[in-house]
Amino acid sequence: MLSRTADHLYWMARYTERAENTARLLDVNYQTSLLPQSAEVAKYGWQGLLSISELMPAFAAKHGQITPEATMEFMVKDESNPSSILSCLRAARENARAVRGTLTTESWETMNTTWLDVNRMLRGGEFERDPGAFFEWVKFRSHLSRGVVLGTMLQDDAFHFARLGTFLERADNTARLVDVKFHALNTEFFGAATEEDQEYDFYHWSAILRSVSAFEVYRKVYRDVIRPERVAELLILRADMPRSLHACMHEVVMNLDKVRNQQSAETQRRAGKLLAELQYGQVEEILATGLHAYLTQFLDRVNELGMRISQDFLVPTH
Repeated sequence: MLSRTADHLYWMARYTERAENTARLLDVNYQTSLLPQSAEVAKYGWQGLLSISELMPAFAAKHGQITPEATMEFMVKDESNPSSILSCLRAARENARAVRGTLTTESWETMNTTWLDVNRMLRGGEFERDPGAFFEWVKFRSHLSRGVVLGTMLQDDAFHFARLGTFLERADNTARLVDVKFHALNTEFFGAATEEDQEYDFYHWSAILRSVSAFEVYRKVYRDVIRPERVAELLILRADMPRSLHACMHEVVMNLDKVRNQQSAETQRRAGKLLAELQYGQVEEILATGLHAYLTQFLDRVNELGMRISQDFLVPTH
C-alpha cells in the first residue's frame, strides 16, 4: 500500500491511544491527589506526570508554578501542547480524514464524532465539573474506535498498520507510567512500612492498577494483597494482561510480520529480540538490576523501533 496511507493510519491509531493514555495518567494522578498527603508529595505526583510526557520545559515556560489545575488544563485542552488530549484527538481525526476512503464508514464516523463531542464538552465546562467522568469518556471513545476498527475493517495492510501504531504507543505509555510511579515511591527496596504507610500504599497501587484497567486482573491472578513487585510483574511480563509490555510487543511483532517488506528484516529482528527478553524475563532479575534502568532502556528501544518503522514503511518526514 502507499506509504503515505500507511503513515496516516499508523499515526491515527497512535494519537488515539495517546489520548487514552494521557487520560489514564491524569485520572490516576487526580485520584491519588484526593488521598491525604502533604502538598510536597502531591506536587511531586503532578511533576512526575509532566516528566513522563517529557513536557516539563514546555509547561514551565507557560505556567511556571506546578499546580493540579494548571497541569490538567495544559494536558487536557491546551492546543499549543501537541500531547494534550485535545491535540491528540484532533491529530487522530485529521489523519483519519486523510485516508477516509481506506477506513470503513463506521471507523470514520467514530473518529469524527469523538472530535466534535470533545469540543462541545470542553466548551460546556464538563471537564471542570467532573474531571473523572471526562477521563472515563476519553477512555471509552478510544475503546470504541479500536473496537470499530477490529469489528469492521478488512484485515489487510491498512488494518495491520493501525494495530501497529496502537500497540507501539501503548508499550511506550505503560513503560512510562510504571517507571514514574515506581520512581516516585522509591520502591527499589520493598521493606516493611508502618500501618499508615501500608494503607496509603494500598490506595496508591490500587489507583495505578486501575489506571491501566488492571485492578480486577491483579485480584484474579494473585488473590493477594497488592505488592509492588507483583504490580511490576503484571504490567511488564504477563502475556495475558492486555496492557503489559509483553502483550504489546507480541502484537507489534505479529503485525510487523504481516506488513514486512524487503528492508524490514532488521526492524523485525530487533522487535523479536525485545519480545523474547520479555517472554523469558523474570521480575526478580529486573528488580535486581534496577527497574528504572530497565524501563529507560526499554523506552529507548521502543523509540528506536518507531523510527525504524517510519524508515521502512512510512513517509520519512513526520
